[in-house]
Amino acid sequence: MFASPRSLSRRRPVAAGATALLALVLTACGSSSHSGHAGMPGMDHAAMASPGAASSAMPRMPGMPGMAAGEGLAAELDGYRLDSPVVGLPSGQAVSYPFTITGPDGQPITDFAVAQTKKLHFYAIRSDLTGYQHLHPTMADDGTWTTDLAALDPGNWRLYAAFTPNTGPHKGGEFVLSRSVTVSGEAAAAPLPAAADSTTVDGYTVAVHGEPMAGMAHKVTATISKDGRPVTDLQPYLDSYAHLSAFHEGDQALAHLHPLNVVDGDHGGPTLTFHAVLGKSGNWRVFLQFQTAGKLHTAVLTMHVA
Repeated sequence: MFASPRSLSRRRPVAAGATALLALVLTACGSSSHSGHAGMPGMDHAAMASPGAASSAMPRMPGMPGMAAGEGLAAELDGYRLDSPVVGLPSGQAVSYPFTITGPDGQPITDFAVAQTKKLHFYAIRSDLTGYQHLHPTMADDGTWTTDLAALDPGNWRLYAAFTPNTGPHKGGEFVLSRSVTVSGEAAAAPLPAAADSTTVDGYTVAVHGEPMAGMAHKVTATISKDGRPVTDLQPYLDSYAHLSAFHEGDQALAHLHPLNVVDGDHGGPTLTFHAVLGKSGNWRVFLQFQTAGKLHTAVLTMHVA
C-alpha cells in the first residue's frame, strides 16, 4: 500500500542534485541503450510550458544511460520539434490529427527506430487528466504523421509524441514532445479522484503496491486478479505484459513505463514489477494497460508521490 504523506515526510529528504539527476528512469522501456541526449525530467519546466517554447534552457547531462526523454512539456527539444497546423479541434466526434517531427536541420524526419513494436507512440490527455488515449499513428513518405483521435470532450488537451530518431545528431535518443490544443465547447473539469491502491476494470482487480518518493528509485508492483483468483494469462502488449502511463496533476508531465517481467508467451501475471523514479511530488493519474484473450484493458487510479 502507499505510505501516508505523514510517514513519508519523516524520511530523509532527497538532495536537489539527486532529484534532478535521477528524475524519471524508464528502465523497463529499454531506454538504457539510448545515448543519453534526452531531456532531464523532474526539472522545473514552468518557463517552457508553452507548446512552442524551445528547451534550450534545460540542463543536459550527456552520457547518463537510462534517462528519460523529458516530461513532454515542450514542443521542441535539442532541435527536434513537434509541428502541427491544428490548434483547435471539434468536440464530440472522431477526428484526424496531422503532425510532423522535424530534426535539427528543420526537415521532417522519416527514419525512426522501432520502440515497443512501434516507431511512434502518441498520447492524449485533457487538463483534468481525463480522456486518456494511447495511439499509434501512421506516417506518409514525406514524414507527415496522422493519428485518429476518438471523440474529445471540450477543454484544453495536451497531445504527446514519443519517438527515437534513427538518424541525425541524436540518433538513438528517446524524445517526448507535446503540443496543446483547445477542443471546442463548454468545458466542465472533473475533480481528480483520491489516491488509491486498487481499482477494477472489465471484471479485473488491479492492486498497486509501493511507496514512491520524488527523485528516488523505487519498486512499484501491480497485481492483477479476477473473481478473487490470480490472473496468469496476460498476453504481450507492445513487447511487454503491460504499459503504464502516468500524468502529473497540474502540469501534465508524462511518464511511461513497462514492467521488468520477462515475456514468456501468454503467461504473464499475476504480479508486474516496475522500477521507476518520478521526479515530482504530488498526485499522478496512472493508466495501466494490459491484454487478455486479445482484448486490451485500461485500469486507472491516482498515485501519490511524496
